[in-house]
Amino acid sequence: MKTGSDDAPTGPAVVRPLRADDLAGAERLTAAAYAGVDATTTPRMLPVPAARPPERAAGWVARADHLLRTDPEGCWAAEVDGELAGVALSFTRELTWFLASYAVAPALHGRGIGTQLLAAALTHGRGCLRGMLNASSDPAAARRYRLAGFDLHPMMTLRGVVDRTRIPDLGRVRDGSLGDRDLMDSVDRRARGSAHGPDHEILAAQHRLLVSDDGRGSGYVYVDAAGSPAVVAATSRRTAATLLWAGLAMSPPGAEVAVHHVTAANQWALDVGLTAGLAVHAQGYQALRHLRPPAPYLPHGSLL
Repeated sequence: MKTGSDDAPTGPAVVRPLRADDLAGAERLTAAAYAGVDATTTPRMLPVPAARPPERAAGWVARADHLLRTDPEGCWAAEVDGELAGVALSFTRELTWFLASYAVAPALHGRGIGTQLLAAALTHGRGCLRGMLNASSDPAAARRYRLAGFDLHPMMTLRGVVDRTRIPDLGRVRDGSLGDRDLMDSVDRRARGSAHGPDHEILAAQHRLLVSDDGRGSGYVYVDAAGSPAVVAATSRRTAATLLWAGLAMSPPGAEVAVHHVTAANQWALDVGLTAGLAVHAQGYQALRHLRPPAPYLPHGSLL
């Protein structure tokens, strides 16, 4: 293989459909790329997040495989000299296009590979009315999304140990199941303009699902094993706040939790997090095209 002085491949990039046998390599590539971004964009007062640990790698691969099976035309890879150089995983749900994961190998930045991959993914969504993605604080990425026609909405992250003395009465929050899919899809359409549809299967496989449905509103939250919410969606701010509290209440005493992807449109989430004793920090952007910031709604990192 021909390489330059930094051992990076030097041939032209070839963009092609992603294949199932690319997924393990794509996981490693994205883990390295995201760790590099974190190292350069994390505020000094915060610890730099660790690279994706091996125990989370299988979850990433499962989500990528899910997207490859449900929307293969939105999944792209770039090769240079026969080696994986970048990936873009996108998908459409009803009339909304989403970008789930997008990265180029750090050694190959500046060669236009990211531009080619994003163009392929955007072509997949050309029939959609709306677009949505979560962006890091990387200035180059923010510029690329803005030039592609996305509005950038700053996001915040809440992080810390939950003050369990502040947890309120959670009312009629119950364990959910895929039997609640119609309710959840209805909530999704109201909050973000489109249903998660088949994505509930992988979300439910990887998280605990809690549901609330009463006269005050309807909604759901997916919660990870640490008690951090993966998605919160509701028809009212009150219901959303109750569900976020329910997720935080699942955290083990003394464990740190994180509430990601909070936009200014979701002040209810700030109120919950600050009351629970969490600290707030600016982190990344929600990039939207022809779509207002979803609310009351906290999106998933990749399944949005």
